[in-house]
Amino acid sequence: MEGSVRMKQNMECQKEKRKHLAGHENGTIDANGFCQCSVFLPDPTFPVDRMEKLEMTSNSLSVLVEQELLKIQESVTKISIFEKRMHNLTLRIEKMEGSGLTYTELDFELLKLEIREMEILITQLKGSFSGSNVIVDQLYAEIKNMSLTITSLETLDKNNVLTIRREILSLKKKLQECEEFKNHTNAGPTQPPVIYGSCNHGLISDISQPFVAQLNWRGFDYKSGAWGKDPEPEPPKKELYWQAPLNTDNRYMEYYRYYLSYDNFLLYKYPTQNRVLYGQGSGMVVFKNHLYYNCHSSRDICKLNLDSNNVVLRKAIPNAVYENRFSYTTPWQDIDIAVDESGLWVIYATEQSTGNIVISKLNETSLEVQRTWTTKQYKPSVSNAFIVCGVLYATRTVNTRQEEIFYAYDTNTEQESKISLSFNKMMENIYGINYNPKDHKLYVYNDGYLVNYDLGFHPNAEDAKGV
Repeated sequence: MEGSVRMKQNMECQKEKRKHLAGHENGTIDANGFCQCSVFLPDPTFPVDRMEKLEMTSNSLSVLVEQELLKIQESVTKISIFEKRMHNLTLRIEKMEGSGLTYTELDFELLKLEIREMEILITQLKGSFSGSNVIVDQLYAEIKNMSLTITSLETLDKNNVLTIRREILSLKKKLQECEEFKNHTNAGPTQPPVIYGSCNHGLISDISQPFVAQLNWRGFDYKSGAWGKDPEPEPPKKELYWQAPLNTDNRYMEYYRYYLSYDNFLLYKYPTQNRVLYGQGSGMVVFKNHLYYNCHSSRDICKLNLDSNNVVLRKAIPNAVYENRFSYTTPWQDIDIAVDESGLWVIYATEQSTGNIVISKLNETSLEVQRTWTTKQYKPSVSNAFIVCGVLYATRTVNTRQEEIFYAYDTNTEQESKISLSFNKMMENIYGINYNPKDHKLYVYNDGYLVNYDLGFHPNAEDAKGV
């Protein structure tokens, strides 16, 4: 009887134990037969501090994830740019390999310049990743391989093949000129050869393929500007090549450079660089050691001495419009200064001409207007213009790779001509065209690239007159 009572008490004690599942318990029966349980709870309070720490860690991780996502988006954009640049470089190299063009040291220099910029950018991109990225590593390897290939191509010219090929081309050109002169002689009365600096010829008859001298020294982003060669450098200077890229707003001329030899110009060696306050537009020109340009936000022309970098004269062009009024098709080209065999000219428009091109001959010493002609050609429909032997030539865009000389106005006879001389260009937009009477070349600023062309002329003016 007593044993069954104790068994019942033990069963009750076990029930009591099961009521305390939240902790660790130890149940016993005292001397009087009552069940006693001891419960030990390991953490009697809710861990608020640990929960707050967990929330802070979670927020910090969210911020880090967002930052990494932004880096990935930036990297995708940069990779897309690299892919386009590499595609363009590949096309250019294929064109060089498949065409009859000669490889010049300048071709290699331009390619190496672009590859160096891409190497800098891809190195920055690699640095933005904490770990490895397959696409970035692949791009980096391809750019390095391209750089090694260009270097290898240069070293292959151990026997001055490039120099010999250029000399052969020069001889071929002289032979062609001799043949043309012989044909003219056989066809009729003897015509005198073209003499640089003279006007014993007619209108332009042909224009050569473009020759890329170099990219402007400030880089790809400086699309607007002008460059050229001083036709009459002051002694002791024998040569003077200059370039003036506008700022990236395509309006403000702030810096220019000049070099005292063509070799130095090609290799960016020994430049004289100065700052200008303030120039505007791509209509500048260098003549007799002076830079002539449109003064900012005015109808004035500034004459700047290259040696002192000081403006020695400033003169307004009467009635000339400015502030992007009647510009060429590219902006901020209200006033365009030109040089030909007879000296200094200015090309512009007025309200009185209703936007048609106006030409004025200037006195180079005083910048006074000596005489003015008004044409029937609307200036905003023209991409650019230049003057040869007193004849204005206007160009227009045919497409992204072709330009056309389509209009001529002879100030000597006051006669207009509709002509059609197409020529190739390297990039889409033409910003500055400067003619040099001492070598019959056009110096063209083409979306940041410095390009020149050789001009050919009809034997005499009568043969080339248009309608």
